[in-house]
Amino acid sequence: MFPFNITPDNALKEIQDFGNKLGQGLQNLTELGEIPVGASDYDVVYSEDKLSLHHYTPQVKNPNKTPLLIVYALVNRPYMADLQKGRSLVEGLLQNGQDVYMIDWGYPDAADRYLTLDDYINGYIDNCVDEVAKRAGVEKINLLGICQGGAFSLCYTSLHTDKVKNLITTVTPVDFHTKDDLLSHMVRNVDMEQLVETVGNVSGEMLNTTFLSLKPFRLTGQKYLDMVNILEDEDNALNFMRMEKWIFDSPDQAGEAYKQFISQFYQQNKLIKGEAMIGDQQVDLKNITCPVLNIFAKDDHLVPVAASKALEKYVGTNDYTSLEFPGGHIGIYVSGKAQKMIPPTVGEWLSKRS
Repeated sequence: MFPFNITPDNALKEIQDFGNKLGQGLQNLTELGEIPVGASDYDVVYSEDKLSLHHYTPQVKNPNKTPLLIVYALVNRPYMADLQKGRSLVEGLLQNGQDVYMIDWGYPDAADRYLTLDDYINGYIDNCVDEVAKRAGVEKINLLGICQGGAFSLCYTSLHTDKVKNLITTVTPVDFHTKDDLLSHMVRNVDMEQLVETVGNVSGEMLNTTFLSLKPFRLTGQKYLDMVNILEDEDNALNFMRMEKWIFDSPDQAGEAYKQFISQFYQQNKLIKGEAMIGDQQVDLKNITCPVLNIFAKDDHLVPVAASKALEKYVGTNDYTSLEFPGGHIGIYVSGKAQKMIPPTVGEWLSKRS
């Protein structure tokens, strides 16, 4: 006997149900209006070129005296870390006693074509660290890096050990040549010099297509079939569209910095070799002797666990902690499970080291 009860009547009913759900979902979509993102109040306290530095309104009476600066990746927009109330890393950190700042890189354009990794790390990040430290009246701050922003934070901490008290990396690639790193295999033999010479800045649309192609069935066809069951409910429809807005809100990448990052990190794996150059300075992860908390995601398809876990072997600290989140690259910031796990862990870890 077949395990499925497939009859003409059942098939017709399923098609009708699908059509009804689709119709209701489309009706809900037309009534959503502007898709709101961002859960937490903030002030822009510093700006430079396209960059703006956000300071979030504290949510406890006496927040940690050592402020926490979040360094997001250049890819996509940082409001992923503060997408909506109840599903916000920023909100959770505020509720767990942290004084939170975050860098918004903005949208690079043709004027930014020749920005380098040195400009981003020893320029923009360093200026933001100085501003945060000055506002808090401290010499060192806490740093939290997200994905590529985590790699930037590792480089920054290695080069500026006197300015970072505690370092947290989340879904951060460290060893870029692990066997299961699909993104690394995809770009390892690309002629970056020719690519950037040809296109200048690398379009966000091209990068987004690349990321989606790593799981093409799940992130394209299957997602939009599943969408029909989600859009019936207005709240679920709004949540779905928030994610869609973020996914396709992809800034272009400054050509020179992109070339340097892909070439040195993904293609030559120089970060773990101690050979990565930021300007005229060489990055040695052994210089990182401050406490390190490394958080990675078990089901991450962009940054495999092995690529992140490698950090422990290369940093020079005696205070190293790791945490594996049972989810994926994005779920670690927006899922309900993450809100119960990540902000409290980070808050407690930092409080013990303040």
